[in-house]
Amino acid sequence: MRKYVGASNLIREMGVKSKNVLTGAGVTVLIAVLGASAAISAQDKYILKVPGGLAFAEFRGFEDWQTVAVSQSGDKIEVILANPVMIDAYRAGATGEGKKFPDGSKLAKIHWIAKKTTEPGSPTVPGTLHDIDFMVRDSTRFADSGAWGYAEFEYDAASDAFRPGTLADKPPQANDAKCGFACHTVVATKDYVFTAYGKR
Repeated sequence: MRKYVGASNLIREMGVKSKNVLTGAGVTVLIAVLGASAAISAQDKYILKVPGGLAFAEFRGFEDWQTVAVSQSGDKIEVILANPVMIDAYRAGATGEGKKFPDGSKLAKIHWIAKKTTEPGSPTVPGTLHDIDFMVRDSTRFADSGAWGYAEFEYDAASDAFRPGTLADKPPQANDAKCGFACHTVVATKDYVFTAYGKR
């Protein structure tokens, strides 16, 4: 009799455990689905593209590129970054004496709204992200714009999302891969690149 009661209790216990396992698995699946939904609703900036073919994805990993220089213009503070191909060219003397950057050179310029802090010396530091500009040298794709392609992506803090720049932006962007060419012609003798590589 004891054995039967023990078996009955064991079966009942196993049923409770199975329910708990199924409940736990259900909760895990629900959390995974909700997490996936949140990830899907967040913008994937790497799917953005300007007309003419220049895509955000062509600059994947730019956050880890080396700094070329920093600058401030009006109410914006900027950092200019370059990929390893371009950094090597800078160090080899590109832009000096007519030397050009090789194809595959890429620049990223991140603009923030400048803000003063209450830290000692009241330094100006990056505030809200404003936009990111990109340049890539490809003499085949961009033969009619000095071998450089350009892209500008405006950032909206409220939606935490980027969009290609337009003529309505300040400064206006032609919203294509040649949007920066007219502006950069003034530095054609420096291979259309404004930023010098500061001594370090």
